[in-house]
Amino acid sequence: MPDAETIRMLKDYMENGFLENIIDMFRADPSLWGAVPEMITDERSRVRIGTIAIAEEYSSAHKDEIAKALPNIALGLKHKEPTIRGDVVFLLSIIGQKGALESLEEAARAEEHPQIKGEMVGLIEELRASL
Repeated sequence: MPDAETIRMLKDYMENGFLENIIDMFRADPSLWGAVPEMITDERSRVRIGTIAIAEEYSSAHKDEIAKALPNIALGLKHKEPTIRGDVVFLLSIIGQKGALESLEEAARAEEHPQIKGEMVGLIEELRASL
């Protein structure tokens, strides 16, 4: 798990448009996936979009590191902001790990926003079909 200073730096660099540099950092150090739970729940949309781009780039190559971060990523399904919950669902759909299924089912039962609930249910069905 990266320390707080590293996480802050990753988020700030992402906000300032250094996505390619951050992607290179993840390539060199897959343990940076430990920062993803805080990145995907950041209030800055540019940070969340960049986090999704990292997942698109490395979701296949970094399965072990993602699995370690998955429980903390899934905590974002309980975020107070529906936009952030939706981004977490989208990130989980890219990651595609079945380990998120239980968290998604629990979050879907509690979700009040119809669009976010629909995204959760759709991903649950997709993950179940891949079992």
